[in-house]
Amino acid sequence: MKTITLVFGAAYGMLSVILGAFGAHALKKILSVERLESFETGVRYQMYAAFFLLIAGYILKFDTSSQKWISILMIVGTVLFSFSIYLLSMQDYWGMNLKFLGPITPLGGLFMILSWLMLIFYFVKNRI
Repeated sequence: MKTITLVFGAAYGMLSVILGAFGAHALKKILSVERLESFETGVRYQMYAAFFLLIAGYILKFDTSSQKWISILMIVGTVLFSFSIYLLSMQDYWGMNLKFLGPITPLGGLFMILSWLMLIFYFVKNRI
């Protein structure tokens, strides 16, 4: 689980840079200001998740299920949160109705929050 966490952290970081540059250059020309801001929010939170996973990957031993869930919730939460925002941001340009993804975004955010909360409990429990 340690390796998976670190790989996802690095991959999320790399994708954040790629998508951020794509948004700043290519999407700036085709998306409304509101949609572009949403897209940038997805990128920003994906980068936060990247840092989280890289740090957690080095701190945690992953010898308990709760430590594994810290990583799993952040990995899954980021996909649900950021990637649903990316798709929702592009729906007008693609001419598709992706509004069904709307409830997915806050679910992903909830998973990310729970991951942070579990990390706090880990720190308090282990007095780090």
